Amino acid sequence: MARFCCFRGCWSQTTGHSPDNGKGKSFEDRVRVTYGFSLLKGKANHPMEDYHVAKFVHVKGHEVGLFAIFDGHLGDKVPQYLQKHLFDNILKEDEFWTHPEKAISEAYEKTDEAILSQSPELGRGGSTAVTAILIDGRKLWIANVGDSRGVLATDGKAVQITVDHEPSKERCDIETRGGFVSNMPGDVPRVNGQLAVSRAFGDESLKLHLRSDPDIRPVDIDNDTELLILASDGLWKVVNNQEAVDIGRKFKDPHVAAKQLISEAVKKDSKDDISCIVVRFKG
Repeated sequence: MARFCCFRGCWSQTTGHSPDNGKGKSFEDRVRVTYGFSLLKGKANHPMEDYHVAKFVHVKGHEVGLFAIFDGHLGDKVPQYLQKHLFDNILKEDEFWTHPEKAISEAYEKTDEAILSQSPELGRGGSTAVTAILIDGRKLWIANVGDSRGVLATDGKAVQITVDHEPSKERCDIETRGGFVSNMPGDVPRVNGQLAVSRAFGDESLKLHLRSDPDIRPVDIDNDTELLILASDGLWKVVNNQEAVDIGRKFKDPHVAAKQLISEAVKKDSKDDISCIVVRFKG
C-alpha cells in the first residue's frame, strides 16, 4: 500500500511475535461462525510492520467477533498501537450499543488523536485499518481508512463493503487542505508525493492533508451470506473481488481459504506483504 509496507503477524489475544497462520470459531454452536487468517511477508528488504486481530469476546451478554487488518508504513508502532487499543476504544464508547456508527467514528477519531499525541514515542509512521465487528452472528459493522478492503460473498456474488481511499479519488479534499497529489516518484498517485492512501492513522507530518475518519457500513447477515474476506492491498492489487470470493468458497476451512488466497496472489506476482482473514458464516 503506502510507504513501503510490510507485515508482522500476531495472535489477536496478545501483542508481539506470534504465528502467522491460525483459525478459530464462535463460542455459540448455534451461530456456527468460523474464521481463519494467514499472513505473508513481501519481497521488499525491510522488516514486517502489519498486525491483525481475529477473535470472539463476550460483552454485555453479546458474543462479539472482532476482526481487523492494520497495514502499517514507516515502522510498526502505529499498527501495533491500533491492535492493542482500537477495538477497546470502540467498545467502551457509551453509545456503541445504541448508536454504533457514531461510536465507531468517534473511537477512530479519538484513537488517531492519541496516536498523534504520542508521536515522539510512536514515530512518524502510520497505518491503514479495516475493522469488522460481528454482533451475535447477525449484525456486522465494517469500517475502514485506507486501502485494506472488506468483501462479502453473498449467494456466490462478491460485494465490496469498504471504500478504497486513494489520493486520486480524494484529490479535491487533499488540495483543499493545502496538499497535493503527485505521481512522482513512481507511477502511483501519492499525497504530497509520499503516501499512496488519502486516509490513515498517524502520519503526523502529513496529517494536515490526510483524513482519518472511516467509511462505515452496517450489514445484516442472512442465509445467503457466506464469507467475509478482509485483506491488505497486497491481495487486492492482483486478485479482484469476485476471484477472491470464488477461491474462498471452495474451502470449508477458512484458514485453508485464507492461505489459498495468499498463494494465488503470490502466483500472480504480488510483491507486497499480504494479509488475509476469512470469516465463514455457514458451517
